[in-house]
Amino acid sequence: MKIPLVVIIGRPNVGKSTLFNRLTKSNIAIVEDFSGVTRDRLHGDVDWNGKIFQLIDTGGYVPKSADLFESAIREQVEIAVKEADAVFFMTDGRAGLTPSDAEIAGMLRGSNKPVFILVNKSDNVEQGLNKAEFYKLGLSDVYDISALSGRNLGDVLDDLITRVDFSEGEYEADERLKIAIVGKPNVGKSSLTNALLGYDRSIVTNIPGTTRDSVNSVLKYYGEEFVLVDTAGLRKKARITENLEFYSSVRTYRAIAESDVCIILVDAVEGLGNQDQKIIQEAVQRRKGMILAVNKWDLIEKDTNTARKFEIELRQTLGSIDYVPIIFISALNKQRIYKLIEMAKEIESERKKQISPDELTEALREEIEKTPPPTTPNGKEIRIKFINQVGSKYPVFLLFANDIKYIPDSYRRFIEKLIRRKYGFEGVAITVSFKEK
Repeated sequence: MKIPLVVIIGRPNVGKSTLFNRLTKSNIAIVEDFSGVTRDRLHGDVDWNGKIFQLIDTGGYVPKSADLFESAIREQVEIAVKEADAVFFMTDGRAGLTPSDAEIAGMLRGSNKPVFILVNKSDNVEQGLNKAEFYKLGLSDVYDISALSGRNLGDVLDDLITRVDFSEGEYEADERLKIAIVGKPNVGKSSLTNALLGYDRSIVTNIPGTTRDSVNSVLKYYGEEFVLVDTAGLRKKARITENLEFYSSVRTYRAIAESDVCIILVDAVEGLGNQDQKIIQEAVQRRKGMILAVNKWDLIEKDTNTARKFEIELRQTLGSIDYVPIIFISALNKQRIYKLIEMAKEIESERKKQISPDELTEALREEIEKTPPPTTPNGKEIRIKFINQVGSKYPVFLLFANDIKYIPDSYRRFIEKLIRRKYGFEGVAITVSFKEK
């Protein structure tokens, strides 16, 4: 299914993070009354009347001098326009139209992307009249809104879903396994894609983020076709590092959302870092199949226990995500790279595996009776009566029980481990939910 991407852009302190928090129903974006608070690129899903789109908050640019507008804001807007299906251009109705707003609008005009000018901090009809001057920007879709209270946001979202493509046809028709090759810049994504395809589909250098365009390629392997998504990032410029991360993140989030299985590349020399863990968490949240591929293994001095020690350290860092298979590869030497395709096929088969309710209930009943959920605060026993697997895209298990509000997350994890021990699901993120019986 196609998930449109909408990017929030605008100068600092116009309310981008407030809008992001309201639309994604979260509070992960820090909101303060001074500029430049948000330093991390944030993303989340928005569900409006059954239509889901991905929202990116580009907050985080901290202006230090006038000349940084050209080098940072401009590049960020260009990236957003190129990658997004639509743009929310945030402005401040109280501050009025500024030269910065005019310059951003100049970059947006002629983009052939839907651009919605959101004149924020318009808390009532009287303040909403301030939007009139923003028509000078030459963009027709202007809305007076309040990100804080939600005023007029419904009108914006109603118009948005008529202007972007939510069609499912082309994705439903394509039954080929979609494999996203993801990882931080310069980890070897393009090298792996080229090695699998047998020709240079992507530019490869030792400069992080050399490839400007994400390209879907078709791999033919023993009579089957697979779609490879190379998520390489933007060419790095000397003074700009934040926008490289932003561009790479946008590509990565989109590729993960539209893939079936993610090959998450980790640099053998650098090990598993924070950025790698964020990518893994995104794949888990999206319930995608996962393979952890440690690339550049040819650069590591080895003895008989090197791989085993490395894997133990990785699994300690991964914690509860211990179901992800780990493989050591070299894209440069083509070492074990085709094993990745075999593993991806197996993991996709695991994602689609279905177990009948009767078999599930019978297979797990004895273990559950040995280790039941904790009793309620008033001493009442919680009994799990029935287990059912639902969902066709990825495994979801519903356990029907009484007083489910007292079942702790630790018991949910216990059930997940029990299911994995009985039925495998290697490399597959599963969902365990309790439903009142």
